[in-house]
Amino acid sequence: MSPDIVLSLIAFAFVASITPGPNNTMLLASGVNFGFRRTRPHMLGVTIGFTIMIMAVGFGIGHVFSVFPGVYTALRVVSIAYLLWLAWRIATAGAIDPIVSDEARPMTFIEAALFQWVNPKGWMVCLSVAANYVSADHPWADVAVLSAVFLIVSLISTSGWALFGTSLRPLLKDERSVRVFNVAMAFALVASLWPIVREMI
Repeated sequence: MSPDIVLSLIAFAFVASITPGPNNTMLLASGVNFGFRRTRPHMLGVTIGFTIMIMAVGFGIGHVFSVFPGVYTALRVVSIAYLLWLAWRIATAGAIDPIVSDEARPMTFIEAALFQWVNPKGWMVCLSVAANYVSADHPWADVAVLSAVFLIVSLISTSGWALFGTSLRPLLKDERSVRVFNVAMAFALVASLWPIVREMI
């Protein structure tokens, strides 16, 4: 992979990772509700999980969708249902200090890593990057570069969104303002599904 293509890849990875989507919306909400320290497993789960997904798609798992298009449709239906459930969880989250609550908790590392496999934005990014940056001549080297770039860029992005959410905590001191924020984040999460739903209709 030439230096020019690597720079193009870094730019693509940065734009894909930093723009709003399900992961970043949930990290922002988690930063507000639980703080940066408790959101770290969520951040690492997104970063590691997405990197593994990039590797899998780069090595050809995305071709399954070409052979069995019904699998991709089923995946999108499952992802929409799961994201709606997550939006409900965010909207009904309690006050900003949930340590005393047995129900409110940040997403775990495993949950965040597994979520990447039902994240519609994640699939679109993976399929696009594999098609454009993995060559038939050097697949192993290209996938290694892709994985390294997205690992670093995703870590920066997830940290940034979680820190942004944490910085908002002093502004959301009462339960009402936190609930308004959480409902707004839930609506943002649902809105991120619209391109997928529109394509399916």
